[in-house]
Amino acid sequence: MTTDRVFGQLPDGRVVRLLSIGSAPGPVVEVLALGATVHRLEVACGDGVRRNVVLGHPDVAERLASGDYIGGTIGRYANRIAAGRFPLDGREVQVGTHDRGNSLHGGPEGFDSHLWDVVEHRPDEVLLSMTSPDGDQGFPGAVSASVRYRVDDDTVAVTMEATTDATTVLNMTNHAYLNLDGEGAGTIDGHVLLLEADAYTPVDATGIPLGEHAPVDGTPFDFRQAARVGPALRAEHPQVADARGIDHNYVVRGTGFRRAAVLDSRRTGTRLELWSDQPGLQVYTGNFLDGTRRSTGGARYRQGDGIALEPQLYPDSPNRPAWPSAVLRPGEVYRTAMEWRFSPVGPT
Repeated sequence: MTTDRVFGQLPDGRVVRLLSIGSAPGPVVEVLALGATVHRLEVACGDGVRRNVVLGHPDVAERLASGDYIGGTIGRYANRIAAGRFPLDGREVQVGTHDRGNSLHGGPEGFDSHLWDVVEHRPDEVLLSMTSPDGDQGFPGAVSASVRYRVDDDTVAVTMEATTDATTVLNMTNHAYLNLDGEGAGTIDGHVLLLEADAYTPVDATGIPLGEHAPVDGTPFDFRQAARVGPALRAEHPQVADARGIDHNYVVRGTGFRRAAVLDSRRTGTRLELWSDQPGLQVYTGNFLDGTRRSTGGARYRQGDGIALEPQLYPDSPNRPAWPSAVLRPGEVYRTAMEWRFSPVGPT
């Protein structure tokens, strides 16, 4: 049954709606209009128990205070832009910075902090939209963006579109933190991860690419064969040490809509396949969850309590002309799609 209820209010009195789509035995997704956020995602796990497998915050105040982007729709530019500066059609653009001198996930107030409009709400899908005005966080052009969540059998599909009235850059994604043992069940160290990637992007101490992509072979970043996440997070490697875990872009093999990652919980017998049309996948292992923010389950999130698998363009692409372009011009339509496909998985 379609449900639509009040989740809370913003400080200015605007109402934040919570919209539910899907039904058992398939996935049930709760979406907040604040940030077009995946608030809960309940699935039938392989052991027969239904669990919420994403992290979330219990109320509007906690969500606004959090800097962890939990479940949010990210824009204008997912990931980092060095010093918040980039060239665009012969001029330099300066956007907001708030992460070690860089722009991260669209600046201090990105798409995840906007209240989105609910355009459509049906039993199995919801469409939300927003307008980011010209100059928002320093980005040029007024951008009209939309996100559609749809449940189909055991799949949750996420489709994002946007247009602009002036040349700008755009790179959107979803920042759900996954834990297939269930929200609040502990760390994702025991999860088994496979990545369809032969290369990753080494970064400096502030998360900006050092140069070109590097082979994963011989590094803790090698998940070409399914492997437990925990050992990689404790490996003696300078990239792991600087990031306090994994917070890196992977170069996804192939082009078009294809499988990018597989995440398994052998504890609950649950598998997630992530499909995407993007060239990159940012893998973030919740390295800076520090117990400050409260969870939907009533506890506090700590390091490693979830893993984010974020399909997107590569970090700092506006400053890297050889990489896939983030430029969006008037008359063009930005589109990207991803899917979470759930299934049971047996023990090893």
